[in-house]
Amino acid sequence: SSGINAEYGNGLRCMSTVGFIGLGNMGRHMAANLVSNGKDVVVFDVSSDAVNQLEGKGAKGAASPGEVAAQSNVLVTMVPSSPQVQEVYEGGVLANMKPGTLCIDSSTIDPSVSKSIASQVEKAGGLFYDAPVSGGVVAAENGALTFMVGGSQEKFTEVKSYLDLMGANVIYCGDNGNGLVVKLCNNMMLGASMVAAAETLNLGIRMGMDSQLLSDILSKSTARCWSIDTYNPVPGVLPGVPSSRDYEGGFGAALMLKDLGLAQGMADASNTTTLMGSLAKKIYEELCENKELASKDFGVIFKDLSSK
Repeated sequence: SSGINAEYGNGLRCMSTVGFIGLGNMGRHMAANLVSNGKDVVVFDVSSDAVNQLEGKGAKGAASPGEVAAQSNVLVTMVPSSPQVQEVYEGGVLANMKPGTLCIDSSTIDPSVSKSIASQVEKAGGLFYDAPVSGGVVAAENGALTFMVGGSQEKFTEVKSYLDLMGANVIYCGDNGNGLVVKLCNNMMLGASMVAAAETLNLGIRMGMDSQLLSDILSKSTARCWSIDTYNPVPGVLPGVPSSRDYEGGFGAALMLKDLGLAQGMADASNTTTLMGSLAKKIYEELCENKELASKDFGVIFKDLSSK
């Protein structure tokens, strides 16, 4: 068929199987987009419900990370933090992966951990790319994510051909770890801007402003930012964002705290002053002492501030 010829024509691996490990808020949409774009996808998650959901969409379930690796030419991982990525690779992927496997990790983890896994993957005969994402759950669902990719330029075009099925922007950042550096810089700024947005909106509302009008004006003014115009933390201002469904789903406050911690780790290691970044981390640390809020979307900082 022309499809097969097109795959050959691009020098891509013909009829490849894509493994996908980690079907959380982001991963399940990313894997579903690979399936809907016609890829053979084998999935694993610690939640069997998540695996069943993807099987219902046409993916094939597997019982362990090793079982996924044994069947895949391309392997995507999307798990919460550094220890889980290590667990997935050291607990099955490295021992079972085929030589020549392209390993793409979209988790947001410590760049030094990522570099260490990259060298283990290379020893096992594969190639590893860090490819963290930005855009949140809505962009994951719509296949509109931004991928920041670190790794060997040699196979980047091939890696990009898979990431293009899940995202709108795929940007090469240089060596292993560089994708994560960009991602953690982004999330340090995002954490600080969400706190600033929440404080600003809370102040305006207490001074008698309507939250919708205030948000509309800020969206057309010099304070305009993603935390105001796309992901507003005030319930009811924007339909379809976590704040309008009691901060359910989205990007957990505990995950934002983790990323702010990783960003501070980079700042300490490079002797860089980050006053706002370290304050944002302190604010989310205090917020996350409340376990109920820690599991909510990070926009819940508005709810916390407005209750004080």
